[in-house]
Amino acid sequence: MNRSIRRAWLAASCVFVLLLGSLSYIQFFDAKRLGEHAWNSRGMYESYGSQRGSIVVGGTEIASSVASNDGYDFQRTYSDPETYASLTGYFSSIYGATGLESAMNEELSGTSDRQFYDRLSQMFSGNSAQGATVELTVDTQLQQIAYNALQGHKGAIAVMNPRTGEVLALVSSPSYDPNELSSHNNESVLAAYERLNADPARPLMNRAIGGDTYAPGSTFKIIDAVAALESGKYTKDSVIPNPQNLPLPGTTASLPNYVNGQCATRADATIEWALAQSCNTPFAQIAMDLGQEKIAKTAQNFGYGDSSLSIPLSVSESVFPSSMTDSQLAQAAIGQYDVKTTPLQVAMMSSAIANDGVQMKPNLIRSVKSHSLSTLYEFSAEKWRTSTSADTAQQVKEWMVNNVDNGIASGAAVDGVKVAGKTGTAEIGTTGLNNAWFTGFAPADNPQVAVAVVYEGVDTAEGASLAAPAAKQIFEAVLNR
Repeated sequence: MNRSIRRAWLAASCVFVLLLGSLSYIQFFDAKRLGEHAWNSRGMYESYGSQRGSIVVGGTEIASSVASNDGYDFQRTYSDPETYASLTGYFSSIYGATGLESAMNEELSGTSDRQFYDRLSQMFSGNSAQGATVELTVDTQLQQIAYNALQGHKGAIAVMNPRTGEVLALVSSPSYDPNELSSHNNESVLAAYERLNADPARPLMNRAIGGDTYAPGSTFKIIDAVAALESGKYTKDSVIPNPQNLPLPGTTASLPNYVNGQCATRADATIEWALAQSCNTPFAQIAMDLGQEKIAKTAQNFGYGDSSLSIPLSVSESVFPSSMTDSQLAQAAIGQYDVKTTPLQVAMMSSAIANDGVQMKPNLIRSVKSHSLSTLYEFSAEKWRTSTSADTAQQVKEWMVNNVDNGIASGAAVDGVKVAGKTGTAEIGTTGLNNAWFTGFAPADNPQVAVAVVYEGVDTAEGASLAAPAAKQIFEAVLNR
């Protein structure tokens, strides 16, 4: 009998120790992670009892909390919601938080460690807790131009200051209205989310920084050009065969040259001319000559393979594939095969060329100020990496200017200003449609703005009429100030 009691007591003690240990772990070690989890509705409900901080662009609140009389203390509201949805995300009692509402949740809710004394002061004064104000680096005019330029097409635009890394615009289309998901009417929120989630156009996906990443098409030839110069095997005067069809090693297939420029007019080409006309076969040959390791390393120097980037929105990793055959490398060199990237990454690539080979860390946050107006964070430009040498960047910059002056990127030209640019066309399977790209910066001799534009699922003519002209609008807005 004593033995049975002893065993029962030991079993009960073990269960007690396990429960105590689990509870201690949750309370002291895992509480922060669970509290910040996007699906933690309890934390969301509690947050409606305090005034969440505002998200501000150019002095205007694009997300704010207003008094509510429907059982909650405050209602989260969004002004110009579709223009800024790719930035703000939504704050929902059912579906949690996304976008900056999630990434800056601690500051907006007033629960960050840096706001401890504010919380203490509010507690002793008897005032309700208030979150911090988050001011963005985004330019109101550029954000609106970028949103309007997409015209409801599926696509995205990313705009940066190449000297500082400040994100000046970040737009994904089609967009949505975050107010629908932040409503206190659960029935309408559920219906709105079901509709948006079922939409094949996927408006909830932020195409500018993630979701389904894109094949970069011929914008990747900028990286090929850098790799060629860095190798020492090629110079600005090198001449490369420019066949209209390049047999792919180990296959019965051939890589066709680009047919919409002047590639067919020359049997040989310099890198400058091939870049201006976006000829495929010279760059495929350069890549196979230099080898996969060199192209991959150059891509890595511009940010491919970096999974750590946060602006503070999480940015999907750009990918340059490994273990390729020469035929696959030839296709990867023109931004096809399994090469994948984001518009922000492409803008970062152009920014590095604009900034003498130095890539600055992109950032959306200009400042964070507590309710007491103390500064919790203030933007400071941060070098992210050296992508290439200043000499190589200067040569590629000159080639990109020639692309706009004398090549197929002329749709981005601005009168009286040197503009650097590169177009891209990435085929979508066998649909006959493409993703149309433009990336570049201006003024080329004193860059103030870098941009990447992509339109999904358009034919070649439509893509040419959309991508470069969209960038031109942004360049003109900056240069005319």
